[in-house]
Amino acid sequence: MLEIIQKPWPWYIAGPLIGLTVPALLILGNKSFGISSSLRHICAACFPAKIPFFQYDWKKEVWNLFFVTGIFIGAFIAAHFLANPNPINVHPKLANELAAYGITQVNGLMPEQLFNWQTLLSIKGFLIIIVGGFLIGFGTRYAGGCTSGHSIMGLSTLQLPSLIATCCFMAGGFIMANLILPFILKL
Repeated sequence: MLEIIQKPWPWYIAGPLIGLTVPALLILGNKSFGISSSLRHICAACFPAKIPFFQYDWKKEVWNLFFVTGIFIGAFIAAHFLANPNPINVHPKLANELAAYGITQVNGLMPEQLFNWQTLLSIKGFLIIIVGGFLIGFGTRYAGGCTSGHSIMGLSTLQLPSLIATCCFMAGGFIMANLILPFILKL
């Protein structure tokens, strides 16, 4: 049984399971799925009445905080007890392209040559980790939600703003991966 859990699940199993969260949340409690709003709930709980953006009844959304806590616990369990011990298979063309940028450790989830403390203190690391993280956070709030909120929940409930946001997420990801990231990696 453990061997089945350790292998990546095919799209035709994982996709429907993710998709079934939408009707489950709607039927069980008329709740919307999304992760990015959790940070707002945490800030509202920690800094009540200090900032107008955080002045609302965050306790109505406490279920979302339990959901996010479950994601962290699940990720910890998966990483420490269910992780596949085999190295990640990267297509040889991608490995060669990354090697041209000086990234040769491609057998883990994140290349250690990009995500470490020494790189963080370089211009490349600052752009990728700090500026990239800020842009993701800003974009998530500006768009009124994250990819899971818009692309899973919003599209399932036929919301036009979610369609627009998802198209922008996809376009932004394409531009970043094909135009901006190669430029940054050459630094």
